[in-house]
Amino acid sequence: MKWRQGMLILLAVLLMLPALNGWGNARASAASVISIYLDGQRIRGDVDPYMVADTTLVPMRLISENLGAQINWSQSEKVVKINQGGTLLSIPYGSKTAFVNGNSVELQAPVSIVKGRIMVPLRFIGQGLGLDVNWNQASQTITLTTPEGPIGVPIPGTADQGGNLTALRGAWVATVSSLDWPASKNAAVQRTQFSAMLDQLQETGINAVFVQVRPSADALYKSKLVPWSSVLTGTQGKDPGYDPLPFMIEEAHKRGMEFHAWFNPFRASTGSSTTGLASNHIAKAHPEWIVNFDGKLYINPGIPAARQSVINEIMEVVNNYDIDGVHLDDYFYPYGESSSKKFGDDATFKQYNTTASTNKGDWRRGNINSFIQSLGKSIDAVKPGVSYGVSPFGVWRNASADPLGSNTRASVTAYDTTYADARTWIKNEWIDYVVPQIYWSNASTAVNYKTLVDWWADTVRGTNVDLYIGEAAYKVGTSEAGWSSPSELTDHLAYTIGRANVDGNIFFRAQHILAGRVKSTLQAYWTN
Repeated sequence: MKWRQGMLILLAVLLMLPALNGWGNARASAASVISIYLDGQRIRGDVDPYMVADTTLVPMRLISENLGAQINWSQSEKVVKINQGGTLLSIPYGSKTAFVNGNSVELQAPVSIVKGRIMVPLRFIGQGLGLDVNWNQASQTITLTTPEGPIGVPIPGTADQGGNLTALRGAWVATVSSLDWPASKNAAVQRTQFSAMLDQLQETGINAVFVQVRPSADALYKSKLVPWSSVLTGTQGKDPGYDPLPFMIEEAHKRGMEFHAWFNPFRASTGSSTTGLASNHIAKAHPEWIVNFDGKLYINPGIPAARQSVINEIMEVVNNYDIDGVHLDDYFYPYGESSSKKFGDDATFKQYNTTASTNKGDWRRGNINSFIQSLGKSIDAVKPGVSYGVSPFGVWRNASADPLGSNTRASVTAYDTTYADARTWIKNEWIDYVVPQIYWSNASTAVNYKTLVDWWADTVRGTNVDLYIGEAAYKVGTSEAGWSSPSELTDHLAYTIGRANVDGNIFFRAQHILAGRVKSTLQAYWTN
């Protein structure tokens, strides 16, 4: 397998390095409080693990029963031999030298016997068999992750036994107004309830979460640039006493889920008043960048310094946290503008229209294009492995307005309403993935689900941009045509799974996935 290539070389190098930070001390310590998780499932042996010389020793049976390796103990030679996937680990009892396919490697602690059980060094075994091994000092937890990911929840993009790539099964987790985030302002309760939600999503079959970390120009992470979100304590700017983001990332990764940090780019506040906003909130620090429109505060995308400020704030997360992706929603220019209700950027248009365009729409699209391209370059410059994606409105343009558009009759389009020209982003490969919000059913005639899936699949064809379909779990059980039953969602999956140029589905949102019949329907579909 590809994940084993170079493993022997890497293993030898890793074992020459100091043990993971915080892994005990030279004195052996009882470890009844240490928890070990393999792909999100807690594993236990009949003897407690313990630590000595910065190394965790675990019962050998734990390896054979949970990792599927072949284990042999030679009483005459007093050697443990572990064989899996063509890799042979030999560990002599009492020795600090082990062997990987015959090559010697120094250990930090020897094999021992406790209560008649052979105790082997977990980190050496785990890494020797290709596992990712992580230690959390605060929770006294060891997390093991296999390349194949958790049982029953395949990692997105990995090949199954038939060589087919696993589709991404995503869930949007909205934190604004505590929609999916715990309502409690107690940190311990927040952690417990968030973990429980991930357990349920994992049980359903979800393998990626898109968590809203910047709901309203504020943060669910420790930031030097923006205030703490009010959903954490009830008061914007108040320190919650912990950093939720590394906790959420670790909990997702523990379950084999990808973690994408979801940002609202240009929403400043869900209300029109600055009362209650922290002193360093952008609406107070830069009121000249703010437009009050339809009862909400927006950051003006037409101001170059304002756009760069948002990029800087997103890059703070990219630089400081182990996220798998940066995810933007459709908060660019706002929905709802009309001839009688205008987004107030006339002065900005006059000041920053450097191309002397007579069409404000083209200028607005240019602002968003510049933002999308610049952010992508910034991410690639520091962490090219972080995926970068955007979720625009599901209809780019109607064919009646543009022959390149879809055969739809939508009253709102991304290109003309939010000035999001996603087709240009795709064709120029400024983004790594796109998630159009295709929130219509197969029964819809004006805007049909299958018609839009086909259009977006054709649009990404020939590019390196992945396509995930945004799904409206929140509509199940409503009176809208086609949405009376959760089978509408499984019909969507049947149409998209295995389809050329479609790489998965993301459902809006977590609580709607876990409510009513949706959870059981999706779980049954993915299980079968």
